[in-house]
Amino acid sequence: MKRITRFLCGMILPAVLACSTNAQTPSPPPSDLSAFLSLYRELVETNTTYSAGDCTRAAKQLENRFREGGFTESELTLYVPPDRPRDGGLVVTWNGRIPTSSAILLLAHIDVVEAKREDWVRDPFKLVEEDGYFYGRGASDDKAQAAIFADTLIRLRHAGFRPNRTLKLALTCGEETSNPDVLNGAGWLVDHRPDLLKAGFALNEGGTGRGGPTGMPIYFGLGVGEKSPRNFAIEATNPGGHSSTPVRDNAIYQLAEGLVRLRDLQFPIHLNPVTRAYFEKMGALQRGGLGSAMRDIVADPNSKSAEAVVSADRAYNSMLRTTCVATLLTAGHAINALPQRATASVNCRIIPGETAEDVQATLERTVSGLGLKVTRLTAKERSLAIPPPLDPKIVGPIEKIAAKHFPGVSVIPEMSTGASDATHLGRIGIPTYGVPGLWNEPETAGTHGLNERICVNSLYRGREYLFDLIRYFAGS
Repeated sequence: MKRITRFLCGMILPAVLACSTNAQTPSPPPSDLSAFLSLYRELVETNTTYSAGDCTRAAKQLENRFREGGFTESELTLYVPPDRPRDGGLVVTWNGRIPTSSAILLLAHIDVVEAKREDWVRDPFKLVEEDGYFYGRGASDDKAQAAIFADTLIRLRHAGFRPNRTLKLALTCGEETSNPDVLNGAGWLVDHRPDLLKAGFALNEGGTGRGGPTGMPIYFGLGVGEKSPRNFAIEATNPGGHSSTPVRDNAIYQLAEGLVRLRDLQFPIHLNPVTRAYFEKMGALQRGGLGSAMRDIVADPNSKSAEAVVSADRAYNSMLRTTCVATLLTAGHAINALPQRATASVNCRIIPGETAEDVQATLERTVSGLGLKVTRLTAKERSLAIPPPLDPKIVGPIEKIAAKHFPGVSVIPEMSTGASDATHLGRIGIPTYGVPGLWNEPETAGTHGLNERICVNSLYRGREYLFDLIRYFAGS
């Protein structure tokens, strides 16, 4: 699709593009789109990776935008944990007119996973608009939502809106880092400044939407639960020796055989009330064999034919069962020596109702007979996420306002296959919902991988949906 531009406020701005020529677009685009795009671009183009990035810098930039938007110093809390000068974040507190009403917390993380320029088609830290998509590390996860939340509060302040309920926004660092020894901003706030987060409920990442052939979403997912991440190591050890006299008994070869078995490991299907309802409702929406298979797997989880069809989609497969995947490798000590040790790090996402002990036992059975050791990496594991209740006072407006913005698109409660900072909020009793509004194509979105992108139409339409939703909750 050719890039389209319109004149807005005397400036040339990108129009609301669809990912398909058949998609509907809002008309006209909001007049304050330039301010949002500037905020979004600055956030994406500020490197906030763990290795070389600076979340504190991004938080200060956002703090300046809030000041320019009319927020006072007393409403802005820039926090920088001691001894972590690059891991800062920002909390905005906009007091409501009814102090007895519980607050609403908006939560988004501003850190991103690593991105190597030599691997990407485009510079990952330059926001690029191309063929109806925005490309860049964090363009979707999670700087799209962080920018929308910040933009929404500033727009409401400019409009003279006065919330009845206190609105809070926490923009935190450290959510994306898998290293358990790295500080997590949401967790740090829970431990040291829970007063800044205290709320009746929170809206967070974790809601989904899947794009359809028209460029519009075919459904939205409301996140009401998460799988539990747990990490393991599979290790081979060997006396080693000189590389000039190789033998078959090689630690790298041993580990490789174990990893082939891990690749082929399929945990059994384990449906729970959320995923059962999800596949039942999705089965009614999907056409053809996939929809039939979804309905069949709810009726009979042992149906191998239904399992084969549903599991062919990697996103749906991850909702059906626990998954484990090798993510890191370490082996050898010298290029001219036989390896004495080879280790694979394995990341498992455990379905609610199963335990890490069960998973470890399965991994041990899978690699048995190869002389491999399976250990659990237990240091500072995340607590388990607490599924929030399907409260009609929260779910109802989410569905009703979605119907206004996206007629005919269903909102379906679903279990997130990833993990978010909802795990930390659960420790202080804040029900946390993965709010819908943005959508993507899981196979091409590049989230945590190469060439991350989000549909421009999704970003703009999601922005308007979330604006109306937050305004409703704050005014109720």
